[in-house]
Amino acid sequence: MAIKVLIPTPLQKFTNNEATVECDAGSVAALMDTLEGHFPGIKARLCDDQGELRRFVNFYVNSEDIRFLDGKETPLKDGDEVSIVPAVAGG
Repeated sequence: MAIKVLIPTPLQKFTNNEATVECDAGSVAALMDTLEGHFPGIKARLCDDQGELRRFVNFYVNSEDIRFLDGKETPLKDGDEVSIVPAVAGG
């Protein structure tokens, strides 16, 4: 199962400067573990110490915000696209 993951620029240092990677995972939570297996250190930027997704990082599956789906348990299937988008603050 190939899931396309769009990596934001600040995290590309973990993915050998790749903006897009492909992984196999059945859910967003499993995707975090798969990403960590391929790119050590990236999970700590995406999840807190309890394994929960960080509030300031937004995740989208096929342009749908996972907060309105099943959160980190949102299922993934072959061909899905996951976007990781850091929150931006300003004033």
